[in-house]
Amino acid sequence: MKISKKTDYALRALVFLAIEPGKLFSIRHIAEENDIPKRFLEHIMLDLKDAGWVKGVPGRDGGYHLLVDPAKLTIGKVVRFYDSMLAPIACVSSCEYEKCSQEQSCHFRRFFLDIRNHIAHMLDRVTIKDLAGFDPVNEEELKEPDCPDDNRV
Repeated sequence: MKISKKTDYALRALVFLAIEPGKLFSIRHIAEENDIPKRFLEHIMLDLKDAGWVKGVPGRDGGYHLLVDPAKLTIGKVVRFYDSMLAPIACVSSCEYEKCSQEQSCHFRRFFLDIRNHIAHMLDRVTIKDLAGFDPVNEEELKEPDCPDDNRV
């Protein structure tokens, strides 16, 4: 599973707002603090507002703040809002299913269904509040390979 830039930036903004839930932050401040292009963030914040997760306050001293309890907004809701499909392959997706000619005899479809279910479970149990409390990843933690040796950076 790979999340889109929109989802990435939305999660950054939501976690940032969750650290000080009642405080108003300008788009410019959110963008600068989270390395998000301001024009892109403007669209994302409108999406988050339409979803009912943030509130925008107009005016010179306005900005955005969380409208929902960050302990009740799961990562799964945000990921599905932007990316919809959690499945690594379309033939095991419940929302963007695509038929495959090998479904009846496929030997790895079950494995990818298990991955989809595991990812969905994790995303649906971790909240924005949880993310706000996580420590950043350090370089040592990235040593487990996720790509062939010849593709490492």
